[in-house]
Amino acid sequence: MRNLKNFAFQRVLVLGLAKSGTAVAKLLSRNGIEVTANDLKASEHNDNVQQLRSLGIPVIVGEHPLELIETVDVIIKNPGIPYENILIEKAIEKDIPVLTEIELISYFGIEQLVAITGSNGKTTTTTLIYEMYTKAEKPVSLAGNIGHVASEVAAHMDNNQTMVAELSSFQLLGIDTFKPSIAVLLNIFEAHLDYHHTLEHYQNAKANIFKNQTSQDVLVYNYDDERVARIVENACSTLIPFSRKQKLLDGTYCNESAIYFKGDKIIDLNAIVLVGEHNIENILAAISVAKVEGISNQVIYEVLTTFTGVTHRLQFVKKIKGISFYNDSKATNILATQKALSAFEQPTILLAGGLDRGNEFDDLRTVMKNVKALVLFGETAPKLERVGKANGVKNIHLVDTMDEAVKESFRLSQEGDVVLLSPACASWDQYKTFEERGNMFMESVHKL
Repeated sequence: MRNLKNFAFQRVLVLGLAKSGTAVAKLLSRNGIEVTANDLKASEHNDNVQQLRSLGIPVIVGEHPLELIETVDVIIKNPGIPYENILIEKAIEKDIPVLTEIELISYFGIEQLVAITGSNGKTTTTTLIYEMYTKAEKPVSLAGNIGHVASEVAAHMDNNQTMVAELSSFQLLGIDTFKPSIAVLLNIFEAHLDYHHTLEHYQNAKANIFKNQTSQDVLVYNYDDERVARIVENACSTLIPFSRKQKLLDGTYCNESAIYFKGDKIIDLNAIVLVGEHNIENILAAISVAKVEGISNQVIYEVLTTFTGVTHRLQFVKKIKGISFYNDSKATNILATQKALSAFEQPTILLAGGLDRGNEFDDLRTVMKNVKALVLFGETAPKLERVGKANGVKNIHLVDTMDEAVKESFRLSQEGDVVLLSPACASWDQYKTFEERGNMFMESVHKL
């Protein structure tokens, strides 16, 4: 097991337990660092609290005592905790660094790190890259926002392994020295503005993925995304662009029939089994990384002709009486749902709704031409109902539960239709995670 090297802090406050906070507290304690953990919402009987206390780590729950700031050198916070948190505000006032757990990767000496970010497509692209490494028999570990605590994975890696990590803007906002050998920036869409407050702050968080890179490192980026193309102008990295629209002799591109890397044909588009036109961008990004890493065209071909998608991202669930059910619960913003709807030409019953972050949904109108019915739930149901009516959708039904939504969508559909769960919203008004929401959808479908 690896140990931290040259870690500059001796007294650490881990703010927020959950999965990553608990893992970080254990890791730091194991490395001889003085750790205190604090979680406002956890109870005294929480399993994570009990685990840490059994290791001799002090844990304070139910409050944020300001005196904690007086005895620490750094805060490592759960990515989802906003910077308006009282302890974080006080720490910033006192020039105490506030980091997220991915910063710890820098102190494990991981030299081969592929990091992927973007508003949409992160999980699919990360999984594709991981599958290509695996098929090529290159030692690889999966980490980050995809469900594996990155610092914990790093602690158990061998020297010859590559880490492939999906990273969110929340995670990237809390870095200082973190630097991937290959960074991937997929796209930038107005998302998470309730957390970042402005698009500029959100873009800056995403740009952190390459801020410490040098010319020895690679930045794979979306040439077609104007926001991405603009911010990478400041990168010191070696740039590898990808495009669905332009022939790029220095990068990866496609025409109407095939995908190419620097002029070399990789695969015919009709051989790819992953559905959705938007997934071509994810595939182009993954191919860019694979070719930089010397992975053969044959390996890439084998992955792309067998890979059907990741759980909760345009995941085919089942066909019942000629009606196809798809789980796209990971579509937690408007752009993701736009892309999901664009993937189908069949009449579609859309299941949508969730946490109200204050935005409207008029941008969905351009992709609703095949939507024959809306089944809506959650806080945003009335807003989505307004958009549906404005777009001429006749069948609109508001329901309370996922089980009701699935039954209603089945009633409204007929052979050849698609039933698509693509909420365009976060899940937190009704579910703990988008995974829980997607699992409930699939369970209800199988009950049919």
